[in-house]
Amino acid sequence: MREARPVTRMWRRPAQILGLMLWILGWGSVGCTLAMDHWRVAQAGGRAGSSVVVIAWYWSDLWKDCYEDSTALVNCVDFGVLWTVKPYVQAVRGLLITGLCLGSMGTVLAFLGMECTRVGGDQRSKDGLLMTAAAFHLLGCLSDAAAYCLYINRVVAAFLHSKADPSELGYEIGTPLYLGLTGSFLVFLGCGVHCATVCRGNNPESEHLVVSLMREKDEFTGKNPPKNKDSRSVCVYEVTSVVMV
Repeated sequence: MREARPVTRMWRRPAQILGLMLWILGWGSVGCTLAMDHWRVAQAGGRAGSSVVVIAWYWSDLWKDCYEDSTALVNCVDFGVLWTVKPYVQAVRGLLITGLCLGSMGTVLAFLGMECTRVGGDQRSKDGLLMTAAAFHLLGCLSDAAAYCLYINRVVAAFLHSKADPSELGYEIGTPLYLGLTGSFLVFLGCGVHCATVCRGNNPESEHLVVSLMREKDEFTGKNPPKNKDSRSVCVYEVTSVVMV
């Protein structure tokens, strides 16, 4: 009879590679948002009624505030020293960098814990490393999601305040926030895939089911014909009769 472990590995390895690709794609998206502009955007002007329509855009990211007019002339003011930056911007920076550091450590542990690599020890040790990597990625994912949600909360609060006070600018959510949330979701999905591979691979009931199915297949094809209890009892009776005679 063949073993069930190679059958389990047939789907575990592609699943682990898929989870790793989701992690890399997710953290790549999160890392790109740190360097992207237009985290929040506000438009001023653009109303008709004059010969020249003047439009101005005010946008900000984690590092500077900028003004851009209709002639594509951009003027930016970099944020000053750390203690002069708004507290929520500091919090967003710290949460994102913390999440990226946790994701980097989780990626290294994932390479050691995957079955397609030759390092990391035996199967039990690899499963432990993979679960630890998933935990690091999950914590990093939660840290990044909290950073994006905090920034979105401040943008929405400023938008609602501008509705009450027309003299204030009403900012809108920019593209980096959508990209970052999508990347966080990909990281969370990769954690689910890797946890599923470890839990399903260590479940004795699933292995017993595979073994049972393989036994039925062998019996059906004739490789391992079933033994009949009645035939064994008849053989024992015949042997006993011979001994008695």
